[in-house]
Amino acid sequence: MASRSVDLLIAYRIIKLLVTPFNKQEAYKTGIIDEKGKVLKKMKDLTTEKERSSYTMLHRFIFNLKRILQKFGLGSKVGSFAVAMGLLLKEDKSFQQHQSLIESTLVKYLKENKDFDMPTINEEVFKQDILPEGNYKVNYDVIDEVGNIVANKNDIVVTEKSIKPLNTILGIDLYEVIHSQTGKYFTINGDNLTNA
Repeated sequence: MASRSVDLLIAYRIIKLLVTPFNKQEAYKTGIIDEKGKVLKKMKDLTTEKERSSYTMLHRFIFNLKRILQKFGLGSKVGSFAVAMGLLLKEDKSFQQHQSLIESTLVKYLKENKDFDMPTINEEVFKQDILPEGNYKVNYDVIDEVGNIVANKNDIVVTEKSIKPLNTILGIDLYEVIHSQTGKYFTINGDNLTNA
């Protein structure tokens, strides 16, 4: 049980770092990164304890991930959170029992910091959260959990039948679709699709 609690705490810390803007990070306040997350001071040049604790390997990983997400149109706090949660739940199904707790805690944090930006749902595509059978255009590049591009902007993806979301995180539905050119299945968030 203690191991699960530690895992949940680590997951919360990762997600919180992911949704916190660069200019509100301790590494920004200590001059290690700029407002876009660009590194101004390398790890080997950090001299004070405050600098070292505000820019660890975990911070470096999260900041790199944040820049990748922003590059592919997932830079909003809610979008970043949904992607992080989706990857976490895909990797370890045991976190699903804690999903609502993690979501409510993050929503509370975002609201308290006036950083809550709800995504817009593409009404023309969805009928009661069902993605109908058909062809869809990808609105921006899609990356997998290891950072590889699985679909480029304007690629066509297919659903062979009407499908329900695999998961819904903060109102963002995640669907499994087929890339029309490669025939490979991958997960995409619903607000990344328009009718082809």
